[in-house]
Order: sequence, then C-alpha cells, then structure tokens
Amino acid sequence: MSLVTGSLQLRLKLIHGFGAVAFGVKDSGFSFFLLLYYNQVLGMDAGVVSLALLVALLVDAVVDPILGHLSDRTYTRWGRRLPWLYLAPIPLAFAWIALWSPPGAEPPTFWGLLGIAVVVRVLLSACEVPSVSLLPEITADYDERTTLFRYRYLSGWSGGILMMVLAYTVFMPGPEGLLQRDGYALFGIFGAILMAVSVMGSAFGQHRLVAGYPATKPPPFSLKTAFSEIIEAFSERAFVIFALGGLAAYVSQGMSFSMTNYLNVFVWQFDRAALTAFPGILFLSVVLMFFIVSPMHRRFGKPKSAAIGALSALVLFLLPYGLLLSGVWPQVGTWASTGLYLALHLLGNTMGIVVMISASSMIAEIVEAYLEKTGRRAEGAFYSGNWLVQKCATGLGIFLTGQIVAASQLPFDAVPGAIEQAVIVKMIALYCGASIVLACIAAYWLGRFPISRHEHETRLATLNAAARADPDAHAITP
Repeated sequence: MSLVTGSLQLRLKLIHGFGAVAFGVKDSGFSFFLLLYYNQVLGMDAGVVSLALLVALLVDAVVDPILGHLSDRTYTRWGRRLPWLYLAPIPLAFAWIALWSPPGAEPPTFWGLLGIAVVVRVLLSACEVPSVSLLPEITADYDERTTLFRYRYLSGWSGGILMMVLAYTVFMPGPEGLLQRDGYALFGIFGAILMAVSVMGSAFGQHRLVAGYPATKPPPFSLKTAFSEIIEAFSERAFVIFALGGLAAYVSQGMSFSMTNYLNVFVWQFDRAALTAFPGILFLSVVLMFFIVSPMHRRFGKPKSAAIGALSALVLFLLPYGLLLSGVWPQVGTWASTGLYLALHLLGNTMGIVVMISASSMIAEIVEAYLEKTGRRAEGAFYSGNWLVQKCATGLGIFLTGQIVAASQLPFDAVPGAIEQAVIVKMIALYCGASIVLACIAAYWLGRFPISRHEHETRLATLNAAARADPDAHAITP
C-alpha cells in the first residue's frame, strides 16, 4: 500500500523535502515583499494590490482541484506525479521573473497584476500539488509522515529565509533598503532559478522510487468529476473539521507574514542589522520546531498539538504589542527592544509552525479513511482541497493586511520614527484583534480533529489484512 515500509532513509527525506524550496521562495515573495514592493516602491494603493492578490488566490484555488484531479489520473511510465514536476518549473521561473520586473518598471494596472499573479500561482500549484501528493504514497506510517512534513517545512522555510537574507543583504542593501527598486528584479531572477532547481532536482532524486505505471489505469479526465471529488472530500467529516481550523490558521499566517515588514520597519523600527538578523530568527524557529513537533505528536497527538501551538503562538506574538501599548516596553529601535522582540518571535513562530505541520499531516490520515470508505486513493483531490482552503485563506490574510494598512492611514513613502502615534496604535489594535479571533477558531477546530493515532493504525491494519486476503477485490485504484 505504500512505496516504503519501515523507517525512511535520510536521503529520501532530504530529497523529498527539497522540492518544497520553491514553495518557500514563492511564500516569502508573496507574503513578505510583494505588497510592500507594489505599494511603497511602485506606488500602487495597498487596498488595490491586496485585492488583486486575493482574487488571484481565489482563481488559483478553483484551478487546484483540476490540477489535483489531473495529477491523480496521469498515467505514464514515470508515474502520476513526476511528469508535472519536470514540466511545470520552467514556465514558472519565467512568470516569477515577470512578476518582479513589470514592463517599464511602472506600476501595472489592477488587471495586469492580477494576470501575472494568477499565472505564477497556478504554475506553482502544478509543482506543489503533485509533489506533496507523493507523501502518503511513499509511507503510511503515522510518525514518518510527520517526519516528511518536517523536512518539507524545513526546506520550504529555508528557501524563503534565504530569499529574505539575500533581499536584505545583497539585492537591496543600500540606504533605501526595501524601497530600493532595482534590487527586486535581481530578487526575481535568483528566486526563479532556485524554484526550478528545487522542483526538478527533487523529482529527479525520487525518480527511481516513484516512477512506473500506476497499478491500475485511471479513468479519463472529467471536469465534472474533478469538482465532484472536491465536493466529496468536503463531505468527509474529518476533512471539514480540518478545513475549518485550517482556514483560520492560514488566514492568520497570511496576515502575519504580509504584516511583518510593515510592523518590523514602522512599529519596531528595525535597523539594517535587525532586518538582517530577522531571517536568522525564523530559521532558528524552524530548527527548534524540528526537535519538538514529533515529541508533541507522540505525547498529545496531532489535534491537541495543533491547538496548543495555536494558543501558545498567539500569546507569544501579541505579548510585545501589549507591553508596548502599556508603556512598559523598552524604547523601540534600541537593541533591548529588538532583542526582546526577536526572542519572543522565535518562540511564537516555532509554535506557529507546529500548528501548520500538525494540520498538514492530518490530511494524510484522511486519505486512508477515504480509501476504506470508497476503495479509492485520492491524494491529489484531498491535497488540492487543502490548497483551496489555504489559498483562499492566505489571500484573505493578505487582503486583511491591505485593509489594516489602509485603515490605519499609513502614508505612502512613510518614514520610520516619523509616523503619528495614532497611526501606529490603530495598526497594532487591528492586527492584534484579528489575530486573537483567528487563533481561537483554529485552536478549537483543529483540536477537534477526529482521527487519532490509534484509529489510524487500526485502519491501516484492516486495509492491509483485506489486501492480503483478496488482493484483486481490494486493489487500490487512483
């Protein structure tokens, strides 16, 4: 029922995870830099930019079920997923370059930005959906699946953090910092190359393991079936509960990521050294997560770990803002302020990643529940359903950031340290209020996820016994 039984080799973990670097590059660009670039550098209204990015994500989310369905039904000598991982990265690289180098270096129209954003996101999905859909095919082990997601997150965050470090130190190092227009073109070119190398390199490294005709030839592609499978996925109680919690968690993540540079620059008044150190803090949080998420899953299970992570991250993220507004925080811009903020952010981001890994790993358990119920594997359908939730939510999170920035009346070409206190207070209040609501919703629903380790292992034993007793009757079909 899976390509590998028992423990996975370290080489396979690293190679499989390496494909997620492309997602990290995209996430870093869209979440941390794109809104700031088009708003503060190119001069587009923040509300208009965030609306374009939201609509692009919604369009992408509708396309995802089609991509997942096509991936499940691809029938080649290289298997179901590899053809996508070899073909999609090259056009993705060119689209990524175009996103950061608009014609004439002038701000595009709303429709121009929307068009290129849609192309980038659809091509990225054509890489990520097949890649992550390999995970439940590779192993059915409860803990090894968590391990693979750990490596995917480590690689994804590493790719995103690398782009942040290069943005602060290589591409935009001058006195204008992140407002330096020319650096964004180089940012796009390097990111495009890294995306293509990671996806194609990961596919090549897994080729010998996953290549080969699927055991059963799938039925032909049907647009109606593609969306009916997503509807069927959302009829699964476990997936609905996951989707409700994941929706809130992804909205919160999208808002927090896209708010980061605004908060770091205008609220905490980071200097060049602090901005350069910030990606290192994010990387340390991924490393710290790497050592705590598996013990948490063994002790508490994935649902409770997700709930604990969501509430812990909320407290750690909002504590600096509460102390700042209370007047007991060190003077912003000093190393005392920056050091304390980075320490709390390190711990908060660690717990936030625990939430995301716990939630993502839950989907693999839903695959076997669906298999037991229907006799069919539909990894692509469930993961594209997850992408539908994630992208709608992330787009909403970025949209919320645009509305928070607009509502706080932060001026164009704002100068750190010279902004009215009322603007800062309003930005903080809106951000913290939204974070509280979203974290509580995520903790409640993810904590109620109904598939435990015991239920999953019992289901696997039942499926394996049925397959051994009558392989033809229990053949796994896509």
